Amino acid sequence: MLQSYLPLFVMTFFICLFIVLMQFLWRYIDDLVGKGLEISVIGELFFYAALTMVPMALPLAILLASLMTFGNLGERFELTAMKAAGISLMRVMKPLIAFIVLIAIGAFFFQNNVMPIAQSKMYTLLLSMRQKSPELEIPEGVFYDQVTGYNIFVERKNRETGMLYNMMIYDVSHGGDTDKLRIILADSGRMSVTEDKTHLFLRLFSGEQFENLRDQGARRTANVPYRRESFSLKEILIAFDNNFNRMDESGMRNQYVGKNISELKQTIDSVTAHVDSIGFRYGEDLRDYPYFSLPRYTTQVIDGKPERVLRKEVSLKKPVPVDSLMQVCSPATQKSILVQALAKARRQKQEFEYRSYVVTDDYKTIRRHGIEMHRKFTLSIACLIFFFIGAPLGAIIKKGGLGMPLVISVILFIIYYIIDNTGYKMARDGRWEVWEGMWLSTAVLFPLGFFLTKQAINDSEVFNFEGLGSRLRRAFGINEVRHVEMKEIVMDDIVTDDAISRLHSLTDACKDYIAKNKPRQGWFAFWLNGYDRAALESLADLVDDTVEYFANSKDKLVINKLSDYPILKNIWIYNPTSDRRFAIAALVLFPISLPIWLIGGKYRTELIDELNKIVKLNSQIEEMLTKSKN
Repeated sequence: MLQSYLPLFVMTFFICLFIVLMQFLWRYIDDLVGKGLEISVIGELFFYAALTMVPMALPLAILLASLMTFGNLGERFELTAMKAAGISLMRVMKPLIAFIVLIAIGAFFFQNNVMPIAQSKMYTLLLSMRQKSPELEIPEGVFYDQVTGYNIFVERKNRETGMLYNMMIYDVSHGGDTDKLRIILADSGRMSVTEDKTHLFLRLFSGEQFENLRDQGARRTANVPYRRESFSLKEILIAFDNNFNRMDESGMRNQYVGKNISELKQTIDSVTAHVDSIGFRYGEDLRDYPYFSLPRYTTQVIDGKPERVLRKEVSLKKPVPVDSLMQVCSPATQKSILVQALAKARRQKQEFEYRSYVVTDDYKTIRRHGIEMHRKFTLSIACLIFFFIGAPLGAIIKKGGLGMPLVISVILFIIYYIIDNTGYKMARDGRWEVWEGMWLSTAVLFPLGFFLTKQAINDSEVFNFEGLGSRLRRAFGINEVRHVEMKEIVMDDIVTDDAISRLHSLTDACKDYIAKNKPRQGWFAFWLNGYDRAALESLADLVDDTVEYFANSKDKLVINKLSDYPILKNIWIYNPTSDRRFAIAALVLFPISLPIWLIGGKYRTELIDELNKIVKLNSQIEEMLTKSKN
């Protein structure tokens, strides 16, 4: 089993890792393109990115490899042979279970020890790349503003010689102050970067320079003095740092992505203690808030120890009749009291809202660290769950290769990803507890894995796609064509008398149903009674049983007639509702329910035509059997 599983697992793991790595590339492509980064730096970034993508690729690889392995065994009937030899499915899975358990243990240590370092290095590299100046590539016909303090326009350029033509340079290094604006026009020029990549060197030919001369403190007038300079050759040196400066990793290591379990737990405990101390202090402030401009508590020495005691002046023995006190006041006094009370309440509200903002960041830090700590465990559990979904599912569907397993794996993984991402966002935003959000996907998929494993061990059929498709086509009224072919070997031929008796029974059932259900039902009969769908279901089963019995005939004419039998549909529109109240509502809402009645009439007419066709076919087959017997 390990020899069959390991090559598939390694192959699927690297395929999945490559796919998620391409997703990473497209996500951060704007930060990499046009920066002139060395291949070694980009390779280092991709290496660390590949390590951070392992938690996404590993469960998908286990699921896909398990599906393919057991699907191949089922398709080649090797599982059937093993079960016939008395080897149960759990015994077949034991070596792989031990292997997956080792992978789950390794995944935990990977998440705890390797992932913090890989994530710190990857995000540090990304931030360093974002801060690097772009590689100098002046476009044609547009202003280029990637050189700090300058806007450069080039009408056209010669890519072979590097010569730039019809250049226009706006010097806005003084913050866009028009009094110090400088404009340079040049017929042509060359541009290069110094060897240390810290300055941009411009060599301009045949041009002019315009520069304002008015000082910033001078009085503003309509006429602004300026200086005009003509030149045949002008050299300009502009500060332009084009080096790649790697940031320090210590800042990222202090974030939640760069910590292991012990460091995460230590941070959570310290921040929680800080929040509790702030809450205790706020509680003390609220309790000490003056009541009627008097402090609520005073300090007294009791038994040699200072204790806080409620002041007698603010202790109320009975409620204060506020309404009575307000009524004896003048309207102006009442208005003044209400305005002061409202202003005081607003001040208190703003004060406590501000205090809540102080601890909001602390709660966010606690949630972020808690999410990262739970992630150390969820990957290992996900590996186990996906194996117990993929292995039994492959044994059930018995389809190997990359086709069906790949489709099922992608669907299941998308469901897992959506559930996991939903739980993560709920936990991150504080709408759920952290453990609820992070273990949501496990709680949803674990019952599925348990159910599939149980069904596979008991050899139970989980997915009967053919029967399910037939039932869906019948439910939605999609016409089906019956296909009956002559059997090469017939073990039990039909008996003529028994066959004719079956035909008579089917004919009587069809005529009885036609008699009880009129082809054209009126408005009230349709909504209050409708067609008997239970009887129609029994009649459809009787037709299928009759066709199946006659399929053992050795008469080719009879077999050809069997393909003409319609497949009876039992769709909801034959009897839209069994609820009397809903039917009365449909009768009242005439304009809305009228289309259903009209469409139902079409389907009812088709049903009666099919039943009459069955009666006619029964008569023809009976005539064939009678002639053959005579």
